[in-house]
Amino acid sequence: MAKAKTKVTEIEKKEKKTAKSKSKKEKALVIVESPAKSKTIKKILGDSYQIEASYGHIRDFPPKVLGFDVANNFEPSFIVIPEKKLVVKKLNELAKKSDKIYLASDPDREGEAIAWHVRQVLEVPDSKINRIEFNEITPKAIKSAVEHPRAIDMERVKAQQTRQILDRLVGYKISPVLWEKMRNYRLSAGRVQSVALRMICEREDEIDAFVPVEYWSITANLLKGKLPFTAELSKYKDKKVEIKNKEEADKIVADLTKEGLRYEVSKVTYRDTQRKPSAPFITSTLQREASSKLGYGVSKTMQIAQKLYEGVEIGGEPVGLITYMRTDSVRISDDAQAAAKDYITGNFGENYYPKTPNNYVKGGKNVQDAHEAIRPSYIDKTPESIKQYLTSEQYRLYKLIWSRFIASQMENAKVKNTSVDITADDYLFKTGTSKVIFDGFLKVYNENDDEHDSSKIPDLEKGDEVKLDKIDPKQHFTQPPPRYTEASLVKALEEHGIGRPSTYAPIISKIQQKGYVEKLEKALVPTILGRTLSRELVKYFTDIMNYEFTAQMETKLDDIAEEKAVWTDVLQDFYTPFTETVNSAKENMPRVLIESDVVCPNCGKKMIVRTSRFGTQFLGCSGYPECKTMMPLNKDGSAAPVDEKSDEKCEKCGSEMIVKVGPYGKYLQCTNDECNHRKRIVITTGVKCPKCGEGEVIQRKSKYGKIFYGCNRYPDCDFVSWNEPVKENCPECGAYLVKKITKKEAKLVCSNNTCSFSKPLEEGGGND
Repeated sequence: MAKAKTKVTEIEKKEKKTAKSKSKKEKALVIVESPAKSKTIKKILGDSYQIEASYGHIRDFPPKVLGFDVANNFEPSFIVIPEKKLVVKKLNELAKKSDKIYLASDPDREGEAIAWHVRQVLEVPDSKINRIEFNEITPKAIKSAVEHPRAIDMERVKAQQTRQILDRLVGYKISPVLWEKMRNYRLSAGRVQSVALRMICEREDEIDAFVPVEYWSITANLLKGKLPFTAELSKYKDKKVEIKNKEEADKIVADLTKEGLRYEVSKVTYRDTQRKPSAPFITSTLQREASSKLGYGVSKTMQIAQKLYEGVEIGGEPVGLITYMRTDSVRISDDAQAAAKDYITGNFGENYYPKTPNNYVKGGKNVQDAHEAIRPSYIDKTPESIKQYLTSEQYRLYKLIWSRFIASQMENAKVKNTSVDITADDYLFKTGTSKVIFDGFLKVYNENDDEHDSSKIPDLEKGDEVKLDKIDPKQHFTQPPPRYTEASLVKALEEHGIGRPSTYAPIISKIQQKGYVEKLEKALVPTILGRTLSRELVKYFTDIMNYEFTAQMETKLDDIAEEKAVWTDVLQDFYTPFTETVNSAKENMPRVLIESDVVCPNCGKKMIVRTSRFGTQFLGCSGYPECKTMMPLNKDGSAAPVDEKSDEKCEKCGSEMIVKVGPYGKYLQCTNDECNHRKRIVITTGVKCPKCGEGEVIQRKSKYGKIFYGCNRYPDCDFVSWNEPVKENCPECGAYLVKKITKKEAKLVCSNNTCSFSKPLEEGGGND
């Protein structure tokens, strides 16, 4: 009995020890890319999890060599980035003390590759390591990811590695050719950046080759009783009117103003239409909308979005506000759709939610559809409710994302359209109006902020006679295609299937950093160096610069990720013809000097474009080193204007001032080297300030480069206006008039929002 009792006691002790061991919480290490996420994730997972960052990539190819063995199936050789050695050391120290390790880099191919590189440097057994992925930093998403870990997706890693090798091949093989053939210009070539540069240069070529064509339009100013409205001339004898010159316009005006001509309503058509909401944002549409609505560049938009995704302190706790912002998918989760429905019906009513939920499908080339669209992580965190915790820029972008998502799940807007035909002999005029009869999603979001109900027209019925007040002929000229902006370039790249959501911002930044493209009032303008480089690359590296070829390479990368292609085969298929192209360029590409039309003032030889070691372009004498004459260079490749004399005296020392040209335009600078005072050149409207009556209205620029008008007594007077005020006052209410110029028309309008007075702006009118 005693022995049996002793045995039972030992078993009980063992069971207690096992239970105690099980009750002890495991220590886990979560490795993310950015330290900004750490606090947000730590709050969700609790104290048994330590969150540490890899700070992006920790390994790369060795510098100054290819970094892979072409003869051995492109076997790569990676090294720890020198600046990341301490990071790797710390990760290993923490990993060895942890029971489990979760690799939580971003949910895209680059993030998958980062996870794999981290795994390669961790000196712990594979059994301890898991890959987790989440599209939003919320408790549900993070906890679900930890509960459902997976292995590293090596096909995605191979796809990303293939992209790296392709880019490395192009850069390391083409750049030495450029260094030899264009040795005055510190050049390099990038696989996708070079194609983006080609787009910009070809658009500039189109603009240069454009020949304007004259055409005219004719508007009738009509009256029904005392109610004025306008109608556009559309047809003559049932054929579309095309007026090519003033003579044709004058003849038609004479016909339309002859005595006794009757203007009669011949047809009135009513049509109800519906306007559908747009899909939630993807990377490219967010970048475009943030550019047009907020004035943010592509890189700035992504930086702000990254912070919103990683987490913002709200009430003392970090909260991830949006889903992952690098995506080409428009789909959303069932949970998000249900939350949107509850919010819409609860705040706007059942009639604002569609009978069946709105679902969207993204068309176009090379759509990965890897994860959700960009949307708010928490529907109830409305922009206004958390505004106090956000910077101005964060608030504006978050509001854009939140509003677009909510609108995407709302009912269509219903619009009533009225179209009116007015005949005068064989001439047909058209006018019309549209009225929103149910705002639907427009209650929350409208892509076109300036689009409201169209201008009103009187109630018109068939057979009504209307009176002609005036015929207004206008001369027009066809316009060249616009230069690309950052936003429109992203759209073009997406339409061609070139690049990926994560690459748009780096592509655009790179071509500007290299001095191939400069930004001029939001437009991307190729420099003379950029145009020359693009021309030579198109001529001698045809495939690399081909849009379709570059898009097909994106498709092949997708195929690798989806196990439809073998990465080494894709690289070999590229490498053989590419090597032949490089060798041909070495033999056949001539030395390139970019000559200008400027003659050296010292020796009479031609000036050529050169690049300094800092990347700045300038004009240098072709007789260098015998002649060392240099001149600054304009963006179009011409010599920058020399300093101009000025009648102004320095307000500090009384010396003469000269007009100089800087990166932001002309300015005045004192000629006294000891003083060196400078000031901006003020552009004045000549209009007295409507608010204080003492100052003068001058042209100013916002921090985003947008022109506005303000009082020169600021900050004593805070008058501002986006439109230029004129000396004339409104004949109806007495308020000051402003110029309102759009692509369609130029007119003077009343600054008083409650007054509807406007009139055409005559050429040279306003403040003359």
